[in-house]
Amino acid sequence: MTEEMCVKTVVITGGTDGMGKALARAYLRRGERVVVIGASARKGAAVLDVAAELDAAQRVEFIQADLSLVSENRRVIEQITSAYQVVDALVLGARYFRATRFVTEEGFEANFALFYLSRYLFAQGLVARLEQADAPVILDLAGPGGDLSKIRWDDLQFSHAYDPDEVMGQCGKLSDLHGVAFARRHPGTRVRYVLLHPGLTATGFTGEYDAASADLVARMRERGQPVEAALTRILRHLDNPPSAPLTAFMQDDPVDVHGEPFDTAAADRLSELTSKLLR
Repeated sequence: MTEEMCVKTVVITGGTDGMGKALARAYLRRGERVVVIGASARKGAAVLDVAAELDAAQRVEFIQADLSLVSENRRVIEQITSAYQVVDALVLGARYFRATRFVTEEGFEANFALFYLSRYLFAQGLVARLEQADAPVILDLAGPGGDLSKIRWDDLQFSHAYDPDEVMGQCGKLSDLHGVAFARRHPGTRVRYVLLHPGLTATGFTGEYDAASADLVARMRERGQPVEAALTRILRHLDNPPSAPLTAFMQDDPVDVHGEPFDTAAADRLSELTSKLLR
């Protein structure tokens, strides 16, 4: 086996900030290949600068894209599948806090589109490339577990009574259900789907905040663990994917993926709604 064949390819959405950027740097230091996706050309250039400093410019690709747009997700997925025959790991980390409701040009609420639809599209779009890897894994940075009764099934995109904290919380629940749906849609797959909340971390907390939210975020950043601590938890699962098709963790503690927050009927319901929306 050639050295080139041994190099892993890791795709990271939200890879120009916080944990995503730290993870990209870690993989480049290891000698792996990284595809970083982010909305900011400036932040993307900073990732490329890091790669150059590590003498790894040939092993990094930055793709600028607004992943709150379905069309952009599809463009990036096509670009990746055309360029890479194997994807070893997919890290789903893109999110962006919005204090006020914003609807994309495609008609989707932005958080729903970025935090949920993008994860759905990337997992489904890259599964064939992941299946070619020796130990394929999808790591979804969300907050597994919680109360499914808080999902607004009749108003998933918060067209009424928009509350940014509730929106972000609901997107985490949708990620749980997507993990369930992914495992059900691909029975017998070798791809391992891992839901992970690595703990409050002093990252960039990218978003558009009002005064109250900005103050809260500042206090959270002060209390947050160093990025390196979160990175250790993330790499643990990427380096040694669990044996089960779907697993979930809150920091170091496993979460039961057979409980109510991972209800299969709710997962099927969400999957059907999503398919209709994407038509």
